[in-house]
Amino acid sequence: MSGQSLLVPGELSPTRSVPGNIRRPEYVGKPAPTPYTGPEVQTPETIEAMRTAGRIAARAMEEAAKLIKPGVTTDELDRVAHEYMCDHGAYPSTLGYRGFPKSLCTSVNEVICHGIPDSTVLRDGDIVNLDVTAYIGGVHGDNNATYLVGDVDEESRLLVERTRESLDRAIRAVKPGRQINIIGRVIESYAKRFGYGVVRDFTGHGINSSFHSGLIIPHYDSPHATTVMQPGMTFTIEPMLTLGTHEYDMWDDGWTVVTKDRRRTAQFEHTLVVTDTGADILTLP
Repeated sequence: MSGQSLLVPGELSPTRSVPGNIRRPEYVGKPAPTPYTGPEVQTPETIEAMRTAGRIAARAMEEAAKLIKPGVTTDELDRVAHEYMCDHGAYPSTLGYRGFPKSLCTSVNEVICHGIPDSTVLRDGDIVNLDVTAYIGGVHGDNNATYLVGDVDEESRLLVERTRESLDRAIRAVKPGRQINIIGRVIESYAKRFGYGVVRDFTGHGINSSFHSGLIIPHYDSPHATTVMQPGMTFTIEPMLTLGTHEYDMWDDGWTVVTKDRRRTAQFEHTLVVTDTGADILTLP
């Protein structure tokens, strides 16, 4: 395991502005979003709008990832993704969501999810997850990936590689008529081969005109995830695997989630739609 020192909070830069002509999600400026009451199955028009949002989110993540190297701050990654989305007419969905102050999440090493970009400097041997969501055309597209920073130890590299594989396997398991829990069953059974923990309290989710619709996609075999997948359903799958425990602590910022044993964790995510035969990924660049 890497001998890197544990992460500590950095300094936040001022809130980045979004051009006034870009449509905001309804929750911006409010303590919380209005609960979603619409269907989980979307119209073809909504799905195509989500494909546009997903493509922008995927490309914004790619642009930010080009900068990843030792010495770069997570705030600089936020700047690049923010500018890419705004330049393409999209609003960064995380900015102002329940008060989140930045335009993407940057989760380094032991951070499971929701790390806030700040003055933290990436170090040789780190791993960092970028989680980018774009809002355009009245809908969201959400994706994330974990990247290697410089020369990364084999244990961490394998964790990242296998977490990506767990997402790929879960997507292949999506079929209309199957219950949602097949997704978590596939991820958990694969992760157990390597002794990895599977984070339980942070999940995939329904997504459409709402950032989080209320549909829950567990990444473990939950007996409660009995919703049957139907063509046109849109949701994310975003497994979070750990080298140790799945239990976690939260920083005082109310967002940054870290593994309780402070061992490393990786995550990958796509937004997808259930088709007549499987799944179509909406967050492809």
